[in-house]
Amino acid sequence: MAVTTANTPSAHVAAPGSDENLFTFWPRHNAALYRALADKYTFVETAGDGHVGTPPSADPLGTPDEEARRTEQQARESGDPLESRMILNLGPQHPATHGALRCVIQLDGESIERCLLDIGYLHRGIEKLAEVKTYQEFMPYTDRMDYMSPYSNNVGWCLAVEKLAGIEVPERAQWLRTIGCELARISSHLLWAGTMVMDAGALSVFLWTFKYREEIYSLFDEIAGARFTVSHSRIGGLAFDFSDTALAMIRAFCDDFERNLADWRKLLDRNRIWIDRNLGVGHVTREEAIDLGYTGPSLRASGVEYDVRLFEPYLVYDQVDFDVPMRTEGDSLARYFVRVEEMQQSINIIRQCLDRLPAGPVRTDNAKAAYPSKDEVYYSMEGMIHDFMMTDTGVAPPKGAECYHAIESPKGELGFFLASDGTGSPWRVKLNTPSYSNLQGLETMMEGAMVGDTVVLIGSIDPVIGDSDK
Repeated sequence: MAVTTANTPSAHVAAPGSDENLFTFWPRHNAALYRALADKYTFVETAGDGHVGTPPSADPLGTPDEEARRTEQQARESGDPLESRMILNLGPQHPATHGALRCVIQLDGESIERCLLDIGYLHRGIEKLAEVKTYQEFMPYTDRMDYMSPYSNNVGWCLAVEKLAGIEVPERAQWLRTIGCELARISSHLLWAGTMVMDAGALSVFLWTFKYREEIYSLFDEIAGARFTVSHSRIGGLAFDFSDTALAMIRAFCDDFERNLADWRKLLDRNRIWIDRNLGVGHVTREEAIDLGYTGPSLRASGVEYDVRLFEPYLVYDQVDFDVPMRTEGDSLARYFVRVEEMQQSINIIRQCLDRLPAGPVRTDNAKAAYPSKDEVYYSMEGMIHDFMMTDTGVAPPKGAECYHAIESPKGELGFFLASDGTGSPWRVKLNTPSYSNLQGLETMMEGAMVGDTVVLIGSIDPVIGDSDK
């Protein structure tokens, strides 16, 4: 760890607004991060009986006795790397960090003593971007939050705006949205499964899961005309209906994927290498999961049976039968079992939606709440005026209205808080993203683990940094 003094560049503070800040930010940021790592478990005594900081008993490093100090000193002098402390930076460019996550870890040999996470490398400012866009203009930005499940993000945003403005959505659109969200859940879990197994040292499963992700992208291409950033939902419904071809492709995908999912589980569920890499690694108790703010599969793998689809139903989840997979072990293996079981449940939900899909429109017939159809725009003056007004101003919820709406995204609770000032743009937008919530517990999971388990631990909570850097 570098030690900075008042004369070193990293300790120098330039005048506000000075160009020098552009060139000294990185050294100053690193110096502050390393100081925070060193001071993470410091204990400061104050006047009286009060304390500031963490009591000595909570310091995972403890207070080494004289014999331990002598042993450490001898190890340093002998040059044994397994008996020395070092600072290791993992990321933000490392592919196993799932984006732009930086982990600064202090090692004692191969054991992690302290860990700090550093995020913010995407510089998004997405909440402020939402406040200068109309409600519909912000839709493409939601695709780029958790870009592993863009359809879920679209639906979550639309449901929040519809709740804020009191817009009723046709029943067929709600069933189709449910199908899209469950396809997005499978797609996200497939990416997690492939990369997680690859991080543990195997490649075959990665190739198999990406084959089916490509098939889901082909489904979205047929549904929305785009493979990755779909932007298919609209405030008040959907951009357009699912074609008969899309519905047939979805049904065929469910049959084929279910058979292959069973084969993958035969390979992994009792695989000795896979189990040894995950069993007991990153153990989080039920109480710790709640205290750390875990959500989604990471929360349910620790014995907390909470799923927004079950406890606060939206779309048509209260009209379909499905189980909420849950484990009590709270380790990386439990998080694996929860996610693979969720993919099977998603198939069951999609089949029920296809069997019970009602006829009817897919967008509300209200010129002040949703875009008109293209037939209206092309062949009527009123339709063209309404289209222009929706593009220029858009939906305008009542002044002073505010709401919070959450969905169960593949990674956990994704919530949008909106406050309206009566215009076509939100006055305030706040995002409750699951990757940000789950990353809060990663430091606790990593401290005390082995350095070889870092990629497994990161992968087991399945973060996407686009979902964290708000």
